[in-house]
Amino acid sequence: MELGSVVEFLENKIILVSGVTGFVAKVFIEKILRVQPNVKKLYLLIRAADTESAALRFQNEVLAKDLFNVLKEKWGTRLNSFISEKITFVAGDISSEDLGLKDSNLKEELWNELDVMVNSAAITKFDERYDVAFGINTLGAIHLVNFAKKCVKLKVFVHVSTAYVAGERTGLILENPLDGASGLDFDAEMKVIDQKLNEIKTKGASQKEITLVMKNLGTERAKIHGWPNTYVFTKTMGEMIMQQSKENLSLVIIRPTIVSGTYKEPFPGWVEDLKTINALFVASAQGNLPCLVGETKTIMDVIPVDMVVNAMIVAMVAHAKQPSDANIYHVGSSLRNPVTLVSILDYGFVYFTKKPWINKQGKPIEGLQLANTVFHNFFKGVYNDLRKKVKFVMRVAEIYKPYFYFNGIFDDTNTEKLRMTTKGSRTETDLFYFDPDSIEWRDYFMNTHIPGVENILQQKRAFPITKVFRSGHVLSDKTITERVMPMIFIQSSRMGNTHFPVSHRDKTYFQRQLLSKMTLNVLRNQIGPAPICRWKPMSGIYAP
Repeated sequence: MELGSVVEFLENKIILVSGVTGFVAKVFIEKILRVQPNVKKLYLLIRAADTESAALRFQNEVLAKDLFNVLKEKWGTRLNSFISEKITFVAGDISSEDLGLKDSNLKEELWNELDVMVNSAAITKFDERYDVAFGINTLGAIHLVNFAKKCVKLKVFVHVSTAYVAGERTGLILENPLDGASGLDFDAEMKVIDQKLNEIKTKGASQKEITLVMKNLGTERAKIHGWPNTYVFTKTMGEMIMQQSKENLSLVIIRPTIVSGTYKEPFPGWVEDLKTINALFVASAQGNLPCLVGETKTIMDVIPVDMVVNAMIVAMVAHAKQPSDANIYHVGSSLRNPVTLVSILDYGFVYFTKKPWINKQGKPIEGLQLANTVFHNFFKGVYNDLRKKVKFVMRVAEIYKPYFYFNGIFDDTNTEKLRMTTKGSRTETDLFYFDPDSIEWRDYFMNTHIPGVENILQQKRAFPITKVFRSGHVLSDKTITERVMPMIFIQSSRMGNTHFPVSHRDKTYFQRQLLSKMTLNVLRNQIGPAPICRWKPMSGIYAP
């Protein structure tokens, strides 16, 4: 099949994206806007009460990220108008039928105009409440497919799943559908959820008790059916039901493995959070990981997020032009360019040994020797001295067991065929790269990914009051003295002449959000007159 130019395909297309505030979706949106500014429209479905709230979430949780710096530099003062022209915010909720859209005119507009739908929405917390994870990862998938089937012009639907829907299988795992996997019964699981909720509510349980019971229920149901946690279990059911109900819909399922920071675009090393393998680097930097429970030969199937997005886009174009039953793609590295857990830990150890973190006393944190060994009785006899680190190690092992102890290799035959299709055609292979064999892991981790993780760590250390302000809590004297005083002061257009501390990266947030009067009073009392640093009020979504 001749794939042709991907950039040309994207021109004048109308695309709906869900899961907008998630890691993969952010990179997808940035890529589309950057490489094809002539895309006709991006409808961004965001969980929010109304369009204004959806736009605010996009500004604070998406556009404010460093990921969009290249786009901001490109458009400068014209960015507002570009965003307004290309993006329409849709307030909705995929856990509800018709995506929770209340505007009947908007629904008709989407059904009549959409060319492509991309679903990247997911609850990724491993031990989320079963009802919550089921609502997004399973019900959400059903509602999206049903919505897509009503779209008269829709060419393709791309669903981002996870390779770990494989559960705890071993050996070579093929890119096969999950229809009827392990006797899963979607309706039965929904009844289990409803019955448990009714039962505990009837007993007058508190919200905290309900949350704990529903979290335990999710883990219990997952393990009964052979999945390690609620996340992959509910994603499995979502993917399964999509396959069963898609009918004539051209459905593409992307199954990424462990998604890491950007490899090349829009710049190397953009990392959003400190989860999965990033948690190892954080622990290494802080000297909290004396060992890790695991097999020394375990392969960590890591793939940079920009490669995942490129594979999504190329698969989207391929199946829009010629639908096929070979619609499942593993996007990972374990088959063609494997990297072991031991190697990744060594990279972190070497990096933070050369560039140690400084502790509160101004002294470097010494990297602890990483004993990459099975736990067994390693700490017997010294448990009392190291019990905190033991607890931390065991917590890491328990949370990331699906990844650190996974013994399967993900076949990527379909993905390789997709890569071959791009060669020898007009496809921009240098722009839509997703070949894991091109990655030199030591160079990637040492010079790209770990520095990106360190950047996130530095930001959290430099701006420790963000969560305090966002939670609306009253600041203590200690917080005022140690965390607020070193920061700059700005004037908020929403607060009149009130001056309050804020980090540079949170200007936009405080421009939009009103601090509680109680918090402001504490600031006035503790700080006194503040130096004035005037700042131009926002006139739109983004003000450079």
